[in-house]
Amino acid sequence: MSKDTRPPKSGKWRPQTMMVRGGTTRSEHGETSEALYLNSGFVYESPEEQSARMAGEKPGYIYSRYANPTVRMLEERLALLEGAEDCRATASGMAAIHTMLVAPVKPGDRIVAPRALFSSCVWILKNLMPKMGVEVTWVEGTTDLNEWKRALSKPCRLVLIETPSNPLLDAVDIRAVADLTHAAGGELIVDNVFASPILQRPIELGADWVVYSTTKHMDGQGRTLGGAILGKTKKIEDDLQQYYRHTGPSMSPFNAWIVLKGLETMDLRVRAMSANARKIADRLAGNPKINAVRYPGRTDHPHHNIHAGQMPDGGGSLLAFSIKGGKDAAYAMLNRLNLIDISNNLGDAKSLITHPATTTHRTLTDDERAAIGLDDTWLRLSVGLEDTDDLAEDLEQALRS
Repeated sequence: MSKDTRPPKSGKWRPQTMMVRGGTTRSEHGETSEALYLNSGFVYESPEEQSARMAGEKPGYIYSRYANPTVRMLEERLALLEGAEDCRATASGMAAIHTMLVAPVKPGDRIVAPRALFSSCVWILKNLMPKMGVEVTWVEGTTDLNEWKRALSKPCRLVLIETPSNPLLDAVDIRAVADLTHAAGGELIVDNVFASPILQRPIELGADWVVYSTTKHMDGQGRTLGGAILGKTKKIEDDLQQYYRHTGPSMSPFNAWIVLKGLETMDLRVRAMSANARKIADRLAGNPKINAVRYPGRTDHPHHNIHAGQMPDGGGSLLAFSIKGGKDAAYAMLNRLNLIDISNNLGDAKSLITHPATTTHRTLTDDERAAIGLDDTWLRLSVGLEDTDDLAEDLEQALRS
């Protein structure tokens, strides 16, 4: 007995149902939980069947680097949740970004990106793309549409944005930049990891591609690495499939199974973490040891209006705050924390904090950090599911000391 679980023809399931049921394929055993197919390869009834599968003339699995039943369940569930036609799961979030940037381009192409990106993305654009003969044009201000218009006044192949961005949660107007990108003949990629598909829907706002680190909110419990690329089926097949198949950035079936289980509670976790983050941001904003707090859901965020339009249901689980006294004071505060863990991960059920200038963004030059407003005073806090009073008291005692 096998069963495919997809939205009924009469209507579309709502997101929470998608995350529990979408894309489930049961084997003949009728298992309740998704089956975990840990095998690397598959067998065939005959050499003719093997040849037909390898040629794409007959459906079926060939090798888990290409596709796997457990991984495929995750891909179908994510596509349903995102409102995308299809998905490819990858071994990490950066494997997704790398595949998305490298696979479609050729020498002479141009990529446009803002300075406010995760440092590994900046590294790829600065160091790898020029070796491939690809030009990179940088936009200095994420919200300055005049800068975007200048950068996109001539043809481009791809535009990559993060919104909210890492680590200061800058915004990019997805709809406006999508329109400019399309007018320049390009395709817009949105790294949506900070918002998650619960709080922001880039494809509905005009994006062509959405990428994730599934390590974050989708697993959300510090267990696995993974990534995902979502877009149109034909684009995936034409631009990515052969690169994906032959270079091997595929996700392991075990990690896919863990993320499938994580998706069942993601809506609950993300909304609760977002509510917690808002409370912590409000409480920190009144602390005399703090220079500034950046949280997309607060009206004092410099890009609040854009965030509010794109994330109407909440500001997310991340916030950043600048501490008086510079790096020494920031490090001293981190060393006094008793509950919140020092870690460069995010989107976890446990609250995690890091000093971006010396960790996640340490590979940027001083000028590059200055260009995005990042200095040694800033800390990035990923708020988890603990009691907010316990979290606030831990932060306050560390600041008070």
